[in-house]
Amino acid sequence: MSASRSAVPTPEAIARSARQRLAAEEGARAISDVEKQGVEVRKNMARLRELREAREAADAAVAASLPAPAPKKRAKKASR
Repeated sequence: MSASRSAVPTPEAIARSARQRLAAEEGARAISDVEKQGVEVRKNMARLRELREAREAADAAVAASLPAPAPKKRAKKASR
């Protein structure tokens, strides 16, 4: 009793291979979408980092140009 494969695929085998092919295509598409989103996120992060660093540099320049605050006078102790 030898169970040899026939050369003609069954409808179930055809359907299974079609599902596997579709799943592989969708998986590849999903991976490329995730990679594209990652690139966009990294670009946005770089843009925001540049803006933050420019703002911090401007704030530092303004702070450096302001005169140093005068030291506060110590309050006298209340006499008893």
